[in-house]
Amino acid sequence: MKSKAVVLLSGGLDSATALAFAKNEGFDCCALTVDYGQRNKIEISRAKIIAEKLGAFNYKVIRIDMRQIGGSALTADIPVPKEREMDDSIPITYVPARNTIMLSVALGLSEAIGAQDIFIGVNAVDYSGYPDCRPDFIEAFEKTANLATRVGVEGDKFTIHTPLINLSKAEIIKLGTKLGVDYSLTLSCYDPDKQGRACGKCDTCVLRRQGFEQAGIPDPTEYV
Repeated sequence: MKSKAVVLLSGGLDSATALAFAKNEGFDCCALTVDYGQRNKIEISRAKIIAEKLGAFNYKVIRIDMRQIGGSALTADIPVPKEREMDDSIPITYVPARNTIMLSVALGLSEAIGAQDIFIGVNAVDYSGYPDCRPDFIEAFEKTANLATRVGVEGDKFTIHTPLINLSKAEIIKLGTKLGVDYSLTLSCYDPDKQGRACGKCDTCVLRRQGFEQAGIPDPTEYV
């Protein structure tokens, strides 16, 4: 039997590539989307389609209302920055503790279904300055996972896989293309319109567009 893995799937480019990578590595994947109250709900419906297309054996949506916390342009009534000059500062689109919460949910699901492997599509190269996309954070969370669970205490170990963490956006796109990811199904935009078209001007749209250009692969994204 194949080993099970839980893959965090947002509906975006990176997480879809991470799911395809996990499948290619031989894992039987349960795709997990966390509905955290993000303004972009369209990505959730996209995630379900991607999970089906890439052959996840199960797809789950778990809701945690982080709008009650706020503090981010993705979970509060704060405008999404457009056409800004990106630097090393942490942008207002950072959601407080989001990856910590998502990985915790994935950890609980993994322990419940007998999976010891968790995949997340974080990236420390083209990552818009988010502190919870860094290798140090992932290493610390993996250590915590193995201290705080029955599985870890009884001797088995959880592994947090970050196959994209040291890749540029162009390298991620090239990898996903080889693995058969249909990027027209993905949505990365922080502020799409009601038809699901990307704004083309937020940080993640800029990084996505640049990635396709640098990869020399046509961008299938529908922009406003």
